Formats: sequence, C-alpha cells, structure tokens
Amino acid sequence: MASIRDRYRQFLEKEDVEDYSLRFAPSSFRKWSPATVASAGLGASAALFPFAISAVLSNGSGSANALIGNLIAVAFCVITGIPIAREIAKHNIDMDLLTRGAGFGYMGSTITSLIYATFTFIYFAFEGSIMGQGLTGTFGIPIEISYAIVAILIIPLVTFGMSFLARLQTWTWPIWAALLVLPIAWLAASGRHGAADWLGYAGLHAKSGGSLISDPAIGLAAAALMSLLAQIGEQADYVRFMPDAGEKPSASWRFWTFMSGPGWALIFLATYTAGSYIASFAAAHIGAASNEPFQTFLYTYGLFVPHWLALTLTFLLVAEAQTKINVTNAYSGSLSWPNFFSRVLHRHYGRFTWLVLQVAIGLALMEADVFKEMAALLGFYSNVAVAWIVAVFADLTVNRKLLGIGPSWVEFRRGHLYDFNPVGFGSMIVASAVSIACYFGLLGASVQPYSPFVAAAVSFVMVPVIALATGGRYYLHREPDAGDVPGAAASGSRHCAVCASGFEQFDTLHCPFHGGHVCSLCCTVESSCGAVCKTAPEAAVATA
Repeated sequence: MASIRDRYRQFLEKEDVEDYSLRFAPSSFRKWSPATVASAGLGASAALFPFAISAVLSNGSGSANALIGNLIAVAFCVITGIPIAREIAKHNIDMDLLTRGAGFGYMGSTITSLIYATFTFIYFAFEGSIMGQGLTGTFGIPIEISYAIVAILIIPLVTFGMSFLARLQTWTWPIWAALLVLPIAWLAASGRHGAADWLGYAGLHAKSGGSLISDPAIGLAAAALMSLLAQIGEQADYVRFMPDAGEKPSASWRFWTFMSGPGWALIFLATYTAGSYIASFAAAHIGAASNEPFQTFLYTYGLFVPHWLALTLTFLLVAEAQTKINVTNAYSGSLSWPNFFSRVLHRHYGRFTWLVLQVAIGLALMEADVFKEMAALLGFYSNVAVAWIVAVFADLTVNRKLLGIGPSWVEFRRGHLYDFNPVGFGSMIVASAVSIACYFGLLGASVQPYSPFVAAAVSFVMVPVIALATGGRYYLHREPDAGDVPGAAASGSRHCAVCASGFEQFDTLHCPFHGGHVCSLCCTVESSCGAVCKTAPEAAVATA
C-alpha cells in the first residue's frame, strides 16, 4: 500500500496540478483557444483593487491628480508589456524563464523571482483584505476570522491550475460585469454626481481655494501605480499557454495575446476611473470608509434598492471579483516561489507546496492590516519592480531589435547560461539603488515623488550601455545545438536521461555529467554535476 508521502508525490506529478511550472509549456498541453487564454488572464482585471487604490488616492490628493497619475502608469504598463507578452506567447515560457535569457542570467533572475513573489503576496493580501471586509460587513464575523476564511478558501480553487481557472474565469464574467456596472450606471443617470463634482473633488482633507492639479501629487499617485508594471508577470503565467501562432501570426492571435498580456491595463484604466468617480461621491456621505469598496458599493446600492438586497448584491460582487483576482495572485505565487527555491536548494517540492506558503504569507499580511498602508507600500515597491521590468523591456526592444545584441531566441536552460548577466541584472541593481535613494529624499525633495520614473530612466539607459560595453558576451555560456532552439526544423522530442520522461526538444539539453540529454528541470535540480558542461566545454559537445 502506497504511503502518504508516495501519494502526495504522485499528486504533485500530475500536470494539471503542476501546470509545467519551471519549464516551458509544450504544445500538447496548450489546448485552449487564444480567446480562452485571454479570458483566464484577464481575470485579474475583475479585482476591486482599482476601486480601493483610486479611492485612497482620490481621497488623499483629489480626483484630477489621481486620474492623471493613473494615465501615466497605464501608459507605462502597456508600452512595456507589449514586447514581453509577445515573447512569452512565442516561446511559451513564464516571466522568470524570460528574465533569465533577457539579460539577467540563470541565477540573476532568482532575485526577480523574489521581487515577483513579493508582488503576488502583497496583492494577495490587498485583495484578500477587500474580500474579508465584505465577509465581515455582511455577516458580522470578526475581521481576523474573515481574513483566514478568504485565504484558505483560495487553496482548493488554485490546486488544479489552468485546467480549472480557465473555466472559472470564463463563466463568471457576465455576473461580475452586471454587479459592477449597475450601481455606477444608476449614479451617473441619477444626476446626483456629475463630472464637475467628480473632477472638482480635492480630497477629504483639502483646503478650500487650492489648486486641483499638483505635479507632486500626480507623481505620488503614479508612483504607487507604477508597481503594476510587475502585473505582466501574472499575465505571463497565462499568456504562456497561447497556442502556436505559426510563421505568420493571425490578427486574432495577436489581438488576444495583447489582451491577455498588457490588455489588462486598459480594463484597469476603466475600473480605476469608475472607482474614483464612485468614491468621490461616497466620501461626502461615509468619509474615509469610502476607501473600502464594500462600503462604497453598499452605500450606493442602498440608494435605490432595499438594504437587504443591497447587502446581498454587494457581497456577491466582492466575493466574485476578489475570487477572480486572488486565484491569479495565488497561482502566480505558486509558480514564482519554486523558480527561486529550485535554484537555491536544487529541489522541487511541487507547486502545491508553494501555493500553501503563498497563502500563509498573504494571510499574515492581512492580519497585520497591511491594507491601511497600501499607497506607501506600493510606492516603495515600485522602485524595484520598475527597474526589473524596464530592464527586460529594454533588452527585448533596444538590444535585440535595434542593436542586434543577444541571441534571436530566449534561452532559459541552465547549461547554456551564465549565472549572472550584467546587462539586465546590473542595470536593475543600479536603477533600484538610485531610485530608492530618490524615494527617501537623498537626492533632493524635488525629485522624491518621481523615484519610479528615475528607476525607469536609469534602467532603460544602462541596459544598452552595459550590453555594448561587454559586447553581449554574457548572454550564452555555450551555444545549443542547431536543433535545440525554438522553430528549428529538426525540433522533435526526447526522453530525459534522469527522469525518463519525454519532452519537446527545446526543453532538453546535452549533459556530459549524465552522458545524454536531460530535461531543463532535472538540470535545474542537479546539485552534484559541478556545472561540468560549462567548466569543461569540450565535454559539452552534444551527441545524437
């Protein structure tokens, strides 16, 4: 009879649980249409976080400043997200594997895996807090217990990965849209809060006679929202399942790749704008409670339906919206943690293990009431997130497209990469250090509100400068065989000499230590080889 440990290992080895974490997604698994992939990826756009952060920023510095700051941040998200989504869909790899090859190196991207994991559990805590507030507001449960309930309930929903999430996200869109649009449409049609009232709102503590537009206030709003550049990492966890596009991608394929990638930012723009509008109305009646989407929608619904119905509809909206986003936060966290620990510990414990860790960290932040520090925490986090994403963007666009530096494909296999590539990794470190110094006012008060933009500028300039200075020599430690790159005519499948499973050719590489081809994951967790394929290049010549 199989032991509990054996049963657990068998459970983890199922690909509807693992979802090809730590490796690229083979064509045999990518069975969804581009529209279905986009529907799953856009689940993050259902979040009520845009309503919460727009309320916090509008109540803090006024609607006009909050809206302009959002426009700037969304523009950055779309521009940087387009080439990243294209490469993710083309190579069917996640953000960590892309970062490895796009200027960071095999170990260099472990730092970005931590940055990304931090992003996912911070937002898991924010979104879970909103759902917990809805549970407490509806049923009177102590908020500490509500946080525990909403966190734990996410685990079974995320366990079976894309196979389940695709169905969940697709079938819940119509209900979400109806519950969200109804109170906002009623408020706009009622004439109680016109455009002038909304755009003229200067915040809860504004002094009369002051200017409605302030450059520092816009900078601070944009700084908090610039952290959302890292959202492309969560989108990539879905975009990697796009079906093969062929030699000439169709217009439909390109459209859905855009929507499943940076397209989320356009929906965020709409929901954030709606959040600023409804919060600026509710703030006059419920004050700072309008920072909580549950309270704002409950008040607005209560103006035109009985209280019991308003409570029911608001709870359904909060529960559905926050489930749609937090399954994405938890799913992406369950992919980012193993990307880090597999390289540090040379062990892979299965995605489910890290899903539990992700939920535990998120719950701890919820219980610490991190919701109240939303804007400040995101403002600091933006400095590092922006430096990372802009470095990848600059590598894909400037270095590869304009300067012709770097391979024509994105290499992610350990045996072909340097541990650190100074092009991306070095640029991120320098940009992060400079922007954090700006954030704490060390470079002067005048630039302090704009620290994420300093991170973007420094990272964007440093990437091509370092690439030119090094001649691009740190992209590849050894060249793969001609048939082992994406799109190669000889591309087929191989069996791994270690685990004996079959994998597409691009997911394998020759290993002189094992005397044959191994899959990328077995290569990752191997700890005793001494990197012989790099230290003795002559031994690394592949054999058929």
